[in-house]
Amino acid sequence: MASVFEPAVPAGAYDDFLAEAAPAASARSAWTPADGALPAMFLSHGAPPLLDDTAWMRDLFDWAQRFPQPRAILIVSAHWESAPLAISSSAANVTPVYDFGGFAARYYTLRYDTPDSSWLADRVRSVFADTTTLHEHSDRGLDHGAWVPLKVMYPNADVPTLQLSLPSSDPDVLLDLGRRLRNLRAEGVLVIGSGFMTHGLPFLTRDMIVEGAVPSWSADFAAWAGSALARGDLDELTRWRSSAPGMPYAHPTDEHFIPLFVMLGAGEDPEQVAEQTVAGYWAGLAKWSYQLN
Repeated sequence: MASVFEPAVPAGAYDDFLAEAAPAASARSAWTPADGALPAMFLSHGAPPLLDDTAWMRDLFDWAQRFPQPRAILIVSAHWESAPLAISSSAANVTPVYDFGGFAARYYTLRYDTPDSSWLADRVRSVFADTTTLHEHSDRGLDHGAWVPLKVMYPNADVPTLQLSLPSSDPDVLLDLGRRLRNLRAEGVLVIGSGFMTHGLPFLTRDMIVEGAVPSWSADFAAWAGSALARGDLDELTRWRSSAPGMPYAHPTDEHFIPLFVMLGAGEDPEQVAEQTVAGYWAGLAKWSYQLN
């Protein structure tokens, strides 16, 4: 029986989705200053099986459809932890990073060929000029925490896109990073922190994978985070390692939760109420996503 883990045609659902989504995305109006600042986002990004999940793809695409076409996208992914701060290649059509294993061969041939983003690289360098000299990895493309969800949200790959490394696991450092990126939103740049609301991969069970069972550690952590975001309770969120229920199962490592702090820093006020844009679970993991305006 076909499933998102063993589809009859790998990424076949994406092929069907693309036939409708590509022309719809082409019809988006381009961002102008009159549109105001674009939101800051935290998205749960999935992995290659996202491209076989029609409902999840629809959620992400509909989210992108709410806004004009960005001038550019700057994304911080859980899958590139690197200090000092660095950026991916700004060249056009760079081969993506296939940083996953055990999937069908087709996933390792998929591309996301975005335009040259040199102007964005220069702008990002200027944001951090007083504290650091950003190194550009000329041969590094977007990793799957970036290109997989963006392939759904912006399927024509026509937005200049740059990835910024995740330089620390300290919420205060990442909040400050987000604050420095805040003004870019008013210039038509979509700022995204890409992770996963719960990411207890070592604790997946057959019931979670096959039946979609949601363990208490995943549901409880997501409910805790959602409540704090709905209250704008930044202090509570920064204490997530010690305060959140479901730990350490929900996040045995830090990297998939902490991109949330980039979004919070990039918002107009990190204590404002965040809007939930994607709900639900995938293989028992919370794919909840949010935005700040």
